[in-house]
Amino acid sequence: MNAALSLPRTTDPTAFGRVAVLMGGTSSEREVSLDSGRNVLEALQSRGVDAFAVDGIPALVDAIRAGKVDRVFNILHGNKGGGEDGVLQGLLDALKVPYTGSGVLGSALSMDKIRTKQVWLSVGLPTPGYLRLGKGDDVHDAARKVGMPLIIKPSCEGSSVGISRVFDDAGLDDAVSLAARYPGELLMEQMVVGDELTVGILADGGGHVALPSIRIVPKGEWYDYNAKYVAEDTQYLCPGLDGAAEDEIRAIALAAFEAAGCNGWGRVDVMRDRASGAFFLLEVNTAPGMTSHSLVPKAAREVGADFEELCWRVLETSL
Repeated sequence: MNAALSLPRTTDPTAFGRVAVLMGGTSSEREVSLDSGRNVLEALQSRGVDAFAVDGIPALVDAIRAGKVDRVFNILHGNKGGGEDGVLQGLLDALKVPYTGSGVLGSALSMDKIRTKQVWLSVGLPTPGYLRLGKGDDVHDAARKVGMPLIIKPSCEGSSVGISRVFDDAGLDDAVSLAARYPGELLMEQMVVGDELTVGILADGGGHVALPSIRIVPKGEWYDYNAKYVAEDTQYLCPGLDGAAEDEIRAIALAAFEAAGCNGWGRVDVMRDRASGAFFLLEVNTAPGMTSHSLVPKAAREVGADFEELCWRVLETSL
């Protein structure tokens, strides 16, 4: 599958006007967002864009009211004060301020892992079997239905926050207690044993292109928060696959992204079962990280777009 990018829509930094790089916020992913935001701000300014930092949605509203904002580069992560759950997007739509990335529908749906899975299953896309856990549900009975090993996680968090891998009945209660610290429903999901991969999606030429896949090889047992943002020994292989398998994962990721109503840019996380080679969709990230450890920049480099060029391309999604 060809992932070469077409020419940018503009080469004039003044075409964007004043750009608020929205970062930080109050979600559990605040520190990651601040790191991403600083990198994006520096990249845009290096290309001549009149960009400035804004920390959180209330400060953004103040800047908009003061007439200082022509468009928003959204690099807030998470929900409930983050920028990925559709609330920010609805606000900016109402205020008629253009912004990067997915709109209300794609943002809100993708932040809810359970409802994203329901959409994927309705159109025949593969995702691990699961059960929704409500307050007071018998988690041990649910685990017998899903089968061990399994994953328990908050339905509406990202960056591996609140996730546990459970291999036996003894670990269930602690896993549920951890996930329940976060708002929203809980998701119990079959654990796919195999390779963890991710596929970046970027608007290009009137549609979207799937960037080369990345296979993630953490030093530890799995790709947790520490492996994502702290450890220096996680390996990233790009492209993660070759031949027909690479074509297949990129096609599935692109279909998943568009089925969830997403647009602009994002990242689709996928597991590949070691025994069968089958792919299983996990989630869509509509405002992926842009830190030194982040994955979309690594994939973009494979098609000739350095970090500054990637930030420019993402900013173009607001035009």
